[in-house]
Amino acid sequence: MPVVKYRKWFFALSLILVGLSIYGIFTYKFNFSVDFKGGSITEVRYEGELPTQTSIEEAVHKLSLGGISVRPSESDRYIIRTRELTPEESNTLLSSLPQAGGVAPTVERSNTVGPIAGAELKSKAVKAVAVVVIMIVLYITFAFRKVSDPVSSWKYGLATVIALVHDVIVPTGIFVFLGHFYGFEIDLLFVSGLLAILGYSVHDTIVVFDRVRENLKVNRIRHTVENFEETVGKSITQTLGRSINTSLTIFITLIFLYFLGSSATHDFALLLIIGVIAGTYSSIFLASPLLVTFYKLQKK
Repeated sequence: MPVVKYRKWFFALSLILVGLSIYGIFTYKFNFSVDFKGGSITEVRYEGELPTQTSIEEAVHKLSLGGISVRPSESDRYIIRTRELTPEESNTLLSSLPQAGGVAPTVERSNTVGPIAGAELKSKAVKAVAVVVIMIVLYITFAFRKVSDPVSSWKYGLATVIALVHDVIVPTGIFVFLGHFYGFEIDLLFVSGLLAILGYSVHDTIVVFDRVRENLKVNRIRHTVENFEETVGKSITQTLGRSINTSLTIFITLIFLYFLGSSATHDFALLLIIGVIAGTYSSIFLASPLLVTFYKLQKK
């Protein structure tokens, strides 16, 4: 199987992508939204026909308030997040919003999220990602606990961790570059997207690992002598079509969501598109070939 045979080339590509991502993270930093930096939250309610989200965003953008976030809430209101506003700026914001049937919107809520609350959200976001990764590793180790020959079960977990780190760092690095050059922001939806990517990636990886386990079991039952490298290569080949078809289905859906969906989910869809590509790549070209590398290292 070429994937296993030329695994060093794929490892090198992953290292380059991760290296560039880390460089971007430390060089350009994160362009955090008001979800993390703190700012003002204004919730407005409309009577009658609700204006489009695009019209709300265009009206707020004209005020030059920096990074903003406009999201629909329930069926008759919008939540607008901006930097911390003065009372005069809040009044200007309200008067600039489009009306519905000649009636101005009503302010349902107007408060300020301080930097302390933003720092707490950052901490919780990091902890959420860390907890998910730890639980995934524990599950992989438990699920493959009976597979100790020729590679120990914990090494399946280690390969999964490396793949998950790859799948988190690469999309994050790309968004850091997009944030620096095009103004993309890191918000709570971004964290939700990363958690979704982790779930998708580990699911794809488990499919390949499970086929490796089944092939090892069949070899033992049939007393077939087969090199572990061949077993892994055969397992990748057997699951390749399923992995690509599944990823392609999700990819097409996300493409439609990106181009035809609401602007509120625009960045979220883009993140998932990048994550699906990275997750599919890592499950086929990174996680499984790592098992062969671990096998060869323990034989030395």
